[in-house]
Amino acid sequence: MAKILKSLSEYVQIAIGIALASIGLKAFLLPNGFLDGGATGIAILLSKKLDLDISLLLFIVSIPFLVLGFYKLSRNILLKSTMSILILAVLIGVESFPIITEDKLLIAIFGGMFLGAGIGISIRNGAVLDGSEILGIYVFDLFGISIGKTILAFNILLFIITALVLSVEVALYSILTYIVTAKFIDFFIEGFEDFIGITIISPSSEEIEQKILKELGTGITVYKAAAGYGSTGQNNERRVIQTVINRIHLRKIHKLIDSCDPDAFIVEFDVNNVKGGVLKRYLHPQSSKKLASL
Repeated sequence: MAKILKSLSEYVQIAIGIALASIGLKAFLLPNGFLDGGATGIAILLSKKLDLDISLLLFIVSIPFLVLGFYKLSRNILLKSTMSILILAVLIGVESFPIITEDKLLIAIFGGMFLGAGIGISIRNGAVLDGSEILGIYVFDLFGISIGKTILAFNILLFIITALVLSVEVALYSILTYIVTAKFIDFFIEGFEDFIGITIISPSSEEIEQKILKELGTGITVYKAAAGYGSTGQNNERRVIQTVINRIHLRKIHKLIDSCDPDAFIVEFDVNNVKGGVLKRYLHPQSSKKLASL
């Protein structure tokens, strides 16, 4: 029963994603001649130059990518993706929206937002709405080139062609649309929490540890290290603190550390994903006042 409910939830969310993507395309981008990246951008470009139905072109352009997906994706994901692209193409053909705005900047931003949200929700639930992601997976498996680099190279080529075939202005607005779309895809795949890891080395480490636990409520990891390698040689041992916080609390933890040791050595690094530990509980400080270290 739980498996059925989970599967149903995935399909409902994919449907929402398709609806959002179709709004971004039909209400903003298509009526104003803007492109996005990937297979969608190719379909729009061909539609403008050949005066053909965008719905048909969107599915035809996606076919080569789906063929690649047959060799690299699971059957379940491939089926979801094929159905999603087909439904998106149909929706674009039947939907009709009034003119919302003629401001090109707003069109690029909000069109990218709706399209990115739709693609992100769909990917998170196991469906691909744009074939360029499949191409990225295929190239990565074949040559070891990262998926992000492949998609970026693909879209750079697409926007250069757009500048030559249509106009530089359309290409520039399309690049803006692509940037907004990519950012919103990341938001909906990875979540809106932006985490950052921090390593702290200080003689006042014990005081800093207690303040992080009590005032921030996040867990910490403490390990020993030898400080002072270099011209002065090896000095005393140091307690090294490592923790992960939400970026919005970065300023707060800096003030906290400065109150204990203004000269503390601090290293910050981006965290792509976090699993386990007490980080999620930390997002609700009222429930994590008595946390122990990780």
